[in-house]
Amino acid sequence: MLQRRSLRPAPLLAILVLSLAALVAPALGAAAAADPGADAGHEALYVEFESAASDYRAGIAKAVAGERRPGKRMAQRAMERMLDLAATCARTEGCDGERLMLRFDALLGARTRVAGEGDAPEIGRTAAAAATASNARATAAGASSDSPVLADFPNAADTLNQLNGRDLREIIVQNEAVRAAMAEWLTHLRPQLINAHEQYQYLRFLMWPEYERAGLPEALLFAIMARESGGRVHAISSAGAAGLMQFMPATGRRFGLGWHDGFDTRFEPQLAARASVEYLNERFAELGHDLELSLAAYNGGEGRVGRLARELPGRSFWDPSVQARLPKETRDYVPYVLAAAWLFLHPEEYGLQFPLVNGAATVLRLEQPASLNQLTVCLGNGGTRYGFFRALRNLNPRWLPGTVLPAGTELRVPAKVMSLYDAGCVSGERADRALALVNARRPEVPAAPAAHSPSLDSPSRGATHTVRRGDTLSAVARRHGCSAQTVARANGLRSPYALWPGQRLRLDGCGG
Repeated sequence: MLQRRSLRPAPLLAILVLSLAALVAPALGAAAAADPGADAGHEALYVEFESAASDYRAGIAKAVAGERRPGKRMAQRAMERMLDLAATCARTEGCDGERLMLRFDALLGARTRVAGEGDAPEIGRTAAAAATASNARATAAGASSDSPVLADFPNAADTLNQLNGRDLREIIVQNEAVRAAMAEWLTHLRPQLINAHEQYQYLRFLMWPEYERAGLPEALLFAIMARESGGRVHAISSAGAAGLMQFMPATGRRFGLGWHDGFDTRFEPQLAARASVEYLNERFAELGHDLELSLAAYNGGEGRVGRLARELPGRSFWDPSVQARLPKETRDYVPYVLAAAWLFLHPEEYGLQFPLVNGAATVLRLEQPASLNQLTVCLGNGGTRYGFFRALRNLNPRWLPGTVLPAGTELRVPAKVMSLYDAGCVSGERADRALALVNARRPEVPAAPAAHSPSLDSPSRGATHTVRRGDTLSAVARRHGCSAQTVARANGLRSPYALWPGQRLRLDGCGG
């Protein structure tokens, strides 16, 4: 059994790097102009990058001079522009992306604090921004790969596919079951796979380092998450498994997940990834590093699979004698995960196009009270397919979407959100419209009391409701004439109010 370590969430990511080294970095624009081989398009991109670098330095100077907020914002916008330009250069033939990234690294080379803010979080380069920069640098350097997905992520060449020293491409069995699962991912499950990939890119800076440190492949992390939750942090199964990696309460507690300070840490992406690494490593040690049996244990229970391994030594997951003693869900689960991992590594072979998402993240400090719902409305789509609701929820799992957060609250957000927030969420018509929309309420129509039932004015005592599959707390409350908060208080439930079939809820305070 692995030694447990305390699982604590990482602090909020810092917003910017205040780099004094940037003040003495050489100008790219002049270098580009002096390069006779650079065409006009590349030179224009270099000059635009240098303009963004100048804005970054100016923002730093403002912050150091005491104009902390406008200086940080100016530098933040400039950093976003530099990352976008570096990514564009990396995708443009003949553009010297490595040159841009060296410049970017020079700008972010030194870290300091803003004078007068000793208790503020360090203003430092975000992990996700570092990943984006590393990605652009690797692509610009011509990193070879069979898959554009691999080129889209940093550190792909060394550890992405490795499982205990073996290449994941060589481990995945291409049999009929895996091919059938692949066909489902590419037909009716394609939206789930693509959405999971999109959300994973926002969450990657929190989750991938846990797998990378353990030497486990990124494709495995993505595939488990895609099958378990589809990239939704607050996913809850009918059996009570919760979070991106779907830990049951008892299993989660074994690996340090559970209720802490009023929050179920199964919903914390970084901690869920860390716990899944420990769980898988425990299974690998028990099951001789057999990937399929370890995945079967993840879904069907370690006790069941451990007994099978002892009673049928040397038999693989695919052996008919093993298959016959596993539930259908587990027999299907393993091929689904293997197929998703294969598609993650080889999307171009199947005409699969994953959307490119800038996964750089930063911290937004609210200037006005707002809920995640309100922010989603005022931010707009911002160049994304569906807007930022899911990304905001996933990056800030402790907050319910309708909870109004006070000014000064710090939220993890995609880097692109910062400029959108300034433009549409602080003040003005869009901000006012978003507030009015989220405050709108459908009119309540009181239900007529049934014959021989207690009056709606008389709270029932001793009444209960047995949770059925598909029930939610709000639906149960409406059915019994009261609010979700009333039912939650009567049963000692805390956000996010997970229910499971068979659970008996007290209805104290509800109508008939």
